[in-house]
Amino acid sequence: MGKKSQHCLLLLCLSGLVHHSAAFVFWTATVEINYVNGSNAPETKICECGVYGRNSPLGDAEGIVTLPKGDPKGCGPGPIYNRNSSSPPWIALVKRGNCTFSEKIRAAKRQGAAAVVVYNVDSSGNSTTQMSHPDVIDIVAIMIGNTPGMEIVKLVKNGTDVEMSIIVGSPHGPWMDTYWLYFLSIAFFIVTAASIAYFVFISANRLYTLNMHRRMERRLKSEAKKAIGRLQVRTLKRGDEETTSESHMCAVCIESYKAGEVVTVLTCDHIFHKACIEPWLLERRTCPMCKCDILKALGVEDEGKENISVESPPDATVITVTGGEPIYEVPLTDPASPDPERQQHHYDNRAFERDAEAARQ
Repeated sequence: MGKKSQHCLLLLCLSGLVHHSAAFVFWTATVEINYVNGSNAPETKICECGVYGRNSPLGDAEGIVTLPKGDPKGCGPGPIYNRNSSSPPWIALVKRGNCTFSEKIRAAKRQGAAAVVVYNVDSSGNSTTQMSHPDVIDIVAIMIGNTPGMEIVKLVKNGTDVEMSIIVGSPHGPWMDTYWLYFLSIAFFIVTAASIAYFVFISANRLYTLNMHRRMERRLKSEAKKAIGRLQVRTLKRGDEETTSESHMCAVCIESYKAGEVVTVLTCDHIFHKACIEPWLLERRTCPMCKCDILKALGVEDEGKENISVESPPDATVITVTGGEPIYEVPLTDPASPDPERQQHHYDNRAFERDAEAARQ
């Protein structure tokens, strides 16, 4: 489907939606009447008690209230009112029933009415409805309740001239009534409150997790400091294998060893510069070359460490090569392996082995 076809389809759907929504919206009308009462005093009554017809133009109108001759329902093709188009502006007041709204409105319009007011049937009180009169669309037509309609009818029948003004009121409907405004406000408040609560919960949970992680890291660093204090430290001398062979170098700084430098020997017998390996062990607690865990090797366990999972290869051979020659080849130990050769001790350093055995005893 091309973009033009999609655009036309969208406009068609939107126009149908607007037309469908308009059917649920109606406009009220403010009705004002002025007359002279029995005491010869002018009197005015105003109420927003009218409803514009579905096919009526939204406009104002004014004129003298006129009743139909004979039948108050204003049905029939002949002259129904004692006025014509040459008379001053007048408004037809007819009762609901007997014929369609279109027929009532057409009969009044034919004789020159400025507007048509239909009052509801007996015993309906102040209730109204939105009239449908698709055959007559160019004249203001409203409906009022039976109670205000009958009051005006009595005044006119008593010979009182009643001037009526029709003024456009306000729109009403599912999205405009006060009830719906309250409902939408409450729904918006609930959705907003739920969103804020969810955000607060997620933020609090994240902060809690980060705090727990920081605490765990501090504990592990404390344990790592204890483990570092138990590692063998020695000063290299002239003639040591590490200083005479170019194949030996610190895997952290990638520098060759020199006489007089202080090195640390890990539990796996790998050596590193003391200044290089200690910061590494505080953060990672494993050998940079073979991933041997110094905490486990030295029997230093933290209470919360079991909650942290550190993924490492189950089986690997780590080889450091300088100039194409292998230096170390360290198989990682898997305690769960049935292979007897792999059930050997984690390290061969006898000094650390004695320390570990003493600690276990």
